[in-house]
Amino acid sequence: MAELADYAIQSRDLNLWYGDFQALFDVNLAIRRGIITAMIGPSGCGKSTFLRSVNRITERLGYVRTTGSIDVLGQDITAEVVELTQVRKHVGMVFQRPNPLPLSIRKNILFAYDLHHAERPSAAQRDEIVEKALRQVLLWDQVKDDLDGKATTLSLEAQQKLCIARLLPVKPTVLLMDEPCSALDPEATAAVEELIWDLRGEYTILIVTHNMAQARRASDECIFMLMGKVLEHSETAEMFVNPAKKETADYIEGRYG
Repeated sequence: MAELADYAIQSRDLNLWYGDFQALFDVNLAIRRGIITAMIGPSGCGKSTFLRSVNRITERLGYVRTTGSIDVLGQDITAEVVELTQVRKHVGMVFQRPNPLPLSIRKNILFAYDLHHAERPSAAQRDEIVEKALRQVLLWDQVKDDLDGKATTLSLEAQQKLCIARLLPVKPTVLLMDEPCSALDPEATAAVEELIWDLRGEYTILIVTHNMAQARRASDECIFMLMGKVLEHSETAEMFVNPAKKETADYIEGRYG
């Protein structure tokens, strides 16, 4: 039996409404530290809504209401005393389409770091931060001679790697990824998947995907959601070989979704 400290994210009886529409129903999840967990299910089943709740993005919408709680690293991030900047420091988010800032590659890497650190390191230390982040995402050799070039001119694959690298200097514990490969071609998808697997262990990664092959090859555990509810959560190999629910088997085999 896993101890509470083994979990990076825990939701308890989480319900969420967009106006009168209920998107999440009593979601109880425990996401283990240091592994990759994939969330699968048909469009509109609540996967991205859950992801955005963990990063408190949903609260930007004035018509969103929630009940229940979400613990990240043992702290209820829905509590009023919790500052949003602290949540974002520990929980990084990567979106479907790469969204680099219209700045240089260097400034993209340092943007979040500067936001969360009052004291500015020396120029040499800043260079070290940039190089380390880019090396972690296997992008350094490609861009090291053009760090002052516009990030938006990079390929989509490189832009998505840069968006991941931008999070790392802040030293988050959790990385949330909402279909990070959906805008990429197969070769770029393979490269980003390899990067995500390399980051496993150092970070807890929760990834939303509609790609069943990706979920199967690039995650340790898998969560299947349907109509705002969690139907199944198990080891990925177990879910794909021997799903516990008929609905899970139907979805994995492409009968709907």
